[in-house]
Amino acid sequence: MNRNHKYSIGEFSEKTGISIRTLHYYDEIGLLKPEKHPSSGHRIYNHHDILTLQKIVSLKFLGYSLDKIADLLDESNITVDLNETLSLHLQELERKKEQIELSMAAINRVIKLLKEEGEVDSTILFSLINSMQTENIQKEWMERHMLTDVAEELLKKTEEEKITLDQTFIQMAKKVKQFYGKPVEDPQVQEMIKSYLEASFEFLGEDLILKLADADVEELDIQELEEMTPSPFTDDEQKWLNQAMEYYMEINGTP
Repeated sequence: MNRNHKYSIGEFSEKTGISIRTLHYYDEIGLLKPEKHPSSGHRIYNHHDILTLQKIVSLKFLGYSLDKIADLLDESNITVDLNETLSLHLQELERKKEQIELSMAAINRVIKLLKEEGEVDSTILFSLINSMQTENIQKEWMERHMLTDVAEELLKKTEEEKITLDQTFIQMAKKVKQFYGKPVEDPQVQEMIKSYLEASFEFLGEDLILKLADADVEELDIQELEEMTPSPFTDDEQKWLNQAMEYYMEINGTP
């Protein structure tokens, strides 16, 4: 390699894979300042600039800001002191990775739901998406209330199981809109409640149902959990639905 070779900005961009626009910006902020041709003022890059750019790209890859990179470029040696900031960057990347994985799982569930249903009321769909988005918060709520084993069991549920429950909720929500105003004892209303509760209990399983039944959770804490996933129904619809469920439980007990 000829370490004395000089590069125009176009040649340097092609060699390094960094866009000319980015190289202009790095020059403007003093991060990578090449020589300037004495007469034309054109930027001239050399082997040392390639090494400096490698440092910049490497530190960006590790998650450092350009301001922090500028400070680190002056260091001839990297010491163990760097570990603290690297650890912080690692924690942030892990948080972002977890968020990305949650988003991808939610997107896949929504894609499958729309494929199966064809059309879903927007309020109902976004209620489901909000519930997916707050799954980690719901897990933390369970852990605070000594329901860690319940939270862990729910995390083991497959995406297919979750999608099946989502579909059941969508079907129930459609029927709530359709049947709202009917007497809660109406056979169609009670069949709707029966189908939804049976599907919910099948999803949870007997062990989880018993653990939830034994849990000692204050009413205000239950409200906190409910507020994490706002209902897609109006206040009147939700009140009617609650009454229909209470009637079902009075007549039938658990499914």
